[in-house]
Amino acid sequence: MGSIYGKIFQISTFGESHGAAVGVVVQGCPAGINFDLDFIQSELDRRKPGQSRITTQRKEADSVEVLSGVFEGKTTGTPIAMLVWNGDQRSKDYSHIADQFRPSHADYTYFIKYGLRDYRGGGRSSARETVARVAAGALAKLVLAQLGVDIKAYVSQVGTLKLQTPVEQLDLSLTESNAVRCPDPTMAEQMFQYIDEIRKQGDSVGGVISAYIKGCPAGLGEPVFDKLHAELGKAMLSINAVKGFEYGSGFDGVALRGSEHNDVIVKDADGKVRTLTNHSGGIQGGISNGEPIYFRVGFKPVATIMQDQDSINEKGDKITVSGKGRHDPCVVPRAVPIVEAMAALVLVDFYLRNRVIQMPA
Repeated sequence: MGSIYGKIFQISTFGESHGAAVGVVVQGCPAGINFDLDFIQSELDRRKPGQSRITTQRKEADSVEVLSGVFEGKTTGTPIAMLVWNGDQRSKDYSHIADQFRPSHADYTYFIKYGLRDYRGGGRSSARETVARVAAGALAKLVLAQLGVDIKAYVSQVGTLKLQTPVEQLDLSLTESNAVRCPDPTMAEQMFQYIDEIRKQGDSVGGVISAYIKGCPAGLGEPVFDKLHAELGKAMLSINAVKGFEYGSGFDGVALRGSEHNDVIVKDADGKVRTLTNHSGGIQGGISNGEPIYFRVGFKPVATIMQDQDSINEKGDKITVSGKGRHDPCVVPRAVPIVEAMAALVLVDFYLRNRVIQMPA
């Protein structure tokens, strides 16, 4: 069950980094949704490797094939299967670690749990699996677009370089204008140069992706265990290399008093209920309140580095692990569409759970 997500809009992903293909089966997608294959492909293009010198140089077309669930450009309400063939595997790059446990990878934990592991690129634990999530998330975005929901994510921090500008003052249309996917051109250039220097040193660095969601109406989310922010947190923490999630004021909110942190509720001139501030991040009591939802996702430095590291092998012998192959020195630029995809999957599932909100005709 570890490869299935969602209750109504449910996805099941399959495939390994160096297997024949990766793919996803989506169940619960409403019938009659305009299936924009070009849009789904464009989302996969945002995630694919080889985009610049600060990403892995593995070359994959990541061309999506739709096997079922679509007829004459619309979803039929039946399971939708999408497949992406792997093309540029170099399994020999991993033969030297066939019996070695790489530091901070899933090698040891997979071996303990299953008694064996696919060492070629990490197998199922590889970020290659997120191809399937992005394909399914793109479909979820198509559903949400009909409901007026817009999800935008961007890189807000790389290492110690942190974007200080509030999201409301950023031009998020600039996010895709640079390789780092930071909407501030000056900061983006600094981040690019920093990542490139880290790459030349054979090292890696982490970062933060911020997300901003507009158009989400009030009323999404369930009480107690299925809170909206809890599901968003689960979805984000399921992404490879993610180490932290915070929404709204997050950890910074602990420094405020209640009188400073409370979001005063008002009714605007159009009769719409709003809050004067949004420390809640658009979610109160685990349910959306109609304000923009915003959150941040922290990614660790990529575990594979081009430097020798001490470790042990399957026999418990001390060994030296040498980094080889093609790897991202910083994962966050390519993870932006993954964060958006997982957010879309959470929201569309809650839309379909919420019987108060009807799908448009």
